Amino acid sequence: MPLNRRTFLERSAAAGAGVALAGSAAGPAVAQGGGKDGKGKRYSFTVMGTTDLHGNVFNWDYFTDREFDDKARNDVGLAKISTLVEQVRAAKGRRNTLLIDAGDTIQGTQLAYYYAKVDPITAERGPVHPMAQAMNAIGYDAAALGNHEFNYGIPVLRKFQDQCDFPLLGANALDAKTLRPAFPPYSMHRLCTPCGRDVRVAVLGLTNPGIAIWDKANVGGKMVFPGLEEQAAKWVPKLRAMGADVVIVSAHSGSSGTSSYGDQLPYIENAAALVAEQVPGIDAILVGHAHTEIPEYRVRNKETGKDVVLSEPLKWGQRLTLFDFEVVWRRGRWVVERVGASVLNSNTVEEDPEIVKLLGDEHAKVVAYVNQVIGTSPVAMSTADAPWKDEPIIDLINHVQAETVRAALAGGEYAALPVLSQASCFSRTARIPAGQVTIRDAAGLYPFENTLEARLLTGAQLKEYLEYSAKYYVRTAAGAPVETAKLTNADGTPDYNYDAVYGLTYEIDIAQPVGSRIVNLSFEGKPLDPGARFVLAVNNYRASGGGAFPHVASAKQVWSNSEEIRNTIIQWVQAQGAIDPAAFAAVGWRLTRDGVPVF
Repeated sequence: MPLNRRTFLERSAAAGAGVALAGSAAGPAVAQGGGKDGKGKRYSFTVMGTTDLHGNVFNWDYFTDREFDDKARNDVGLAKISTLVEQVRAAKGRRNTLLIDAGDTIQGTQLAYYYAKVDPITAERGPVHPMAQAMNAIGYDAAALGNHEFNYGIPVLRKFQDQCDFPLLGANALDAKTLRPAFPPYSMHRLCTPCGRDVRVAVLGLTNPGIAIWDKANVGGKMVFPGLEEQAAKWVPKLRAMGADVVIVSAHSGSSGTSSYGDQLPYIENAAALVAEQVPGIDAILVGHAHTEIPEYRVRNKETGKDVVLSEPLKWGQRLTLFDFEVVWRRGRWVVERVGASVLNSNTVEEDPEIVKLLGDEHAKVVAYVNQVIGTSPVAMSTADAPWKDEPIIDLINHVQAETVRAALAGGEYAALPVLSQASCFSRTARIPAGQVTIRDAAGLYPFENTLEARLLTGAQLKEYLEYSAKYYVRTAAGAPVETAKLTNADGTPDYNYDAVYGLTYEIDIAQPVGSRIVNLSFEGKPLDPGARFVLAVNNYRASGGGAFPHVASAKQVWSNSEEIRNTIIQWVQAQGAIDPAAFAAVGWRLTRDGVPVF
């Protein structure tokens, strides 16, 4: 049987091995020679990095149907990254560079969704994923797995892996039965120098342990995801023993040391800095997952006393990290003498015409798809005020979810129980226009690949759930001025971890401390009975413990399905034909201070 690339990767993973990739001849002279003993030999090279590309090939926003733009005038997409990469290669010498990624590649835009669900890459004679086409054309050398790689299920991920000309790395993505790597843990790259032995660069890929919670439906019983620190401590010494002169970690894990899932897992979500601090032998870490920009961050390793350089380029291809290495020949081996990191801004360049030409047809198909008209609305609705007001556009999400669960439970054991629903404001720029409503309008309400579940909760548990959610607001004394720009996201709580519960009425007193804010909580006009049972329509992220909300993860599941909530909303609009807020919108909650409404 011929040993093709997929077979090689599978055998390597099964054996706990990585991927060894040969280097190429030296580029421009970047080394300084020495005598026969090699003293004075030096070599410089650059490792470029991206992360959290999230399906962005072009500088295009499929939800607004126009060129991407934000307040900072950032640009996005691999077409821009390609131009930056070629500029770096021209300056440094292509053969003195590597290009890696830190994960979250195949989810996040309607382009990514289209080739996972509408024209899926898994179909017989299906297309090649646009992200694989673009990254192959640009010449990536390796990429770590991100948590969102698992959103569409393992078959889609495996097909994407097949289509990539570079390895997808995940040293802490293990087969649940054998506990052996399910993906190559590392790749080894050789950079040929003009003055002696190749420089051997190892890239260790680490993904996020939270996958076990966030994508439980896709990975449960199939894969497990131990902590980054323990797996780095296992693999880095092996890489050094294999002759690696330089060890780079590509980690889909932020650097803050925090976790959004509380104590549900014994592993840290954002552990990159801890890896640098605790595991000796690492030279640099490409950081991902947190969607923040860190040009250069140095962490002192406790054992060696040496600095480890971390860098996180901004998401979606907005930045390109450059790790600039200088190595020197000492005692018969290459030793890292200096590492520095910086980032390049993709808004300084034009899109690479080769990438535009390569994927222009795929882009056009997705633009046509998202602009299909599916219904109408008599009024415009927006999420602009949804973080602090009960807005009809969030009620729409909740109404669709509650109706879906109610219909699914009809005629069964739980049919008589009242159905409530939770939803978050995922984007402050989502809108439903007055007049014609398209797929992109409806899809913009729900950018994540969440699916719907139904969990059984009591009135008392719902009260605690709402109290936890209300920590999102900054405590603001009665009579003090209220600035909406400073009112939300207390202690870094993201918008997607504030839930409004539909079907109850309540007030959130933001003058009170966290844990004592929910007042006048009622159901159907009466105070909520702590012992009453309710069915909560809830997304799978929250139901699996995402955000560490109380009770819901351990609550009895009475129904679930595999359809994305986004699609459920689109199908509901298509079936109704019209979106009339009068049929579903009501003010169920409001912010108050000492009983006085804030707005």
